[in-house]
Amino acid sequence: MFTGIVEELGTIEDVEEQGDAVRLTVAACTVLEGTGLGDSIAVNGCCLTVVSSDGARWTADVMQETLDKTSLAGVAPGDRVNLERAVTAEKRLGGHIVQGHVDGVGRVVARHPSEHWEVVEIGLPAAPDLGRYLVDKGSITVDGVSLTVVEARAGSFTVSLIPETLSRTTLGSRQPGDAVNLEVDVLAKHVEKLLAARLDVVPPQSTSQQEGSR
Repeated sequence: MFTGIVEELGTIEDVEEQGDAVRLTVAACTVLEGTGLGDSIAVNGCCLTVVSSDGARWTADVMQETLDKTSLAGVAPGDRVNLERAVTAEKRLGGHIVQGHVDGVGRVVARHPSEHWEVVEIGLPAAPDLGRYLVDKGSITVDGVSLTVVEARAGSFTVSLIPETLSRTTLGSRQPGDAVNLEVDVLAKHVEKLLAARLDVVPPQSTSQQEGSR
């Protein structure tokens, strides 16, 4: 589990092709403190497992499923990536509950700079339908960054980025057309599933029964 608060900008050092997988080597410093083999680090919002580390860089195996469903298929040596260690029980939940399981890949549509912040519009993928999980002032994870939805639109949404976010994450350099990993609020998905199950199981009731059950 993560919080969507990026700890460090790492750099892709190597992408080793392995047929139906790749092995990523990422240069980093902060996220390797207290991190051992088998621990989890989110890379642009995608949870990966540390398979080796020398204190200045670490490697992770990325399977085909992850390459198919995230923007990690397009990373190359020299690319900067958002990094976050898995949250610990004593850490403050500064963002929101993030699983590191990407729901879909969106695209930056437009950037609208202001004096003290920047509004960024992000287009949603045609499938799966993630728009139903977005509400104004709700939570969304973009490339591993916990953000607040400013406006949920048909096929897109907007977020406002403060200077801290622009300077400390890759969102400061993403341009229209660039791919970004999206993870919607897992609580919204659980609520949807629970309500769907209830509607499927509970038999139709008369008006009086419905009123009495509210």
